[in-house]
Amino acid sequence: MAYLTEKFGSAGALHLFAGAGETVAAARVPAIKASAKIRSKKASHGTFVYGLPLLGLFFLLWEIAPRLGWLNRIFFPPLSEVLVAWWALLASGVLVDHIGISLQRAAIGFALGVVVAIPLGLLMGRYSLFEKVSDLLVQTLRNTSQFALLPVFILLLGIGEESKVAITFYSSVFFLLVNTISGVKSVDPLLIKAARSMGTSDFDLFRKVILPASIPSIVAGARLAVKSSLFAVIGAEMLAAKSGLGFLIQNSQLMMETADMYAGILTLTVIGLTVNYLLVWFERWATAWKGQSETSLI
Repeated sequence: MAYLTEKFGSAGALHLFAGAGETVAAARVPAIKASAKIRSKKASHGTFVYGLPLLGLFFLLWEIAPRLGWLNRIFFPPLSEVLVAWWALLASGVLVDHIGISLQRAAIGFALGVVVAIPLGLLMGRYSLFEKVSDLLVQTLRNTSQFALLPVFILLLGIGEESKVAITFYSSVFFLLVNTISGVKSVDPLLIKAARSMGTSDFDLFRKVILPASIPSIVAGARLAVKSSLFAVIGAEMLAAKSGLGFLIQNSQLMMETADMYAGILTLTVIGLTVNYLLVWFERWATAWKGQSETSLI
């Protein structure tokens, strides 16, 4: 340092060291990102792997409890019998048909929720006056149970597909709406000011700044909305339907075909987990620029 100070002066020496530090830091950035990516990947895998023993124990208890007489085998058959019934339903094509019908109803309602909730949430989150005018109505509807309104939907729309899609839409739209509003309000104001200072239009501001920054919150809402829409469509099918997983579960319970009933419940669980993982993957892909990784399964 003394030699550099004598040769270049104190300011020059400091500048030289600062430049070297920046070069080293710049060189370390890819390594840091790669290390963070590896850690997040390991954490994600670890969350799944560490949970397997407890899940295996649960399935083991499911198998042995009815066989040992701890649970009534008529009402709670062993897991092996449930899996045999599940395979029989799958091989016959009955299960595939019910799955397709339920997923179609849930997907249409969820898609309508996305179309309505995300634009509305962007507007309510961005424009405070619009939020003040519409918030009371939104909160009133949001706090009205979808299952309490199911008879109303059936009276107005009949027992066909329309009422089931309507209840699915109603169940999903508010999770998406609330999380979109929260995501918009959490956007860094400096980003918005910087974009405004460059003459960015409202449309480009939403498209290039607000929406990308809100994606994590929107996806979190979507994960809750998917679960709620599946619950709603199953409830509607149990009440007024002759097809779908809800009908399969309810009809199997009435006919005392409990193995088929649990097979339908397990199918719902697998579908919910699969959709949840797909949304987690989408969130990682859409927010890769943040260098963050979501590992929660909620």
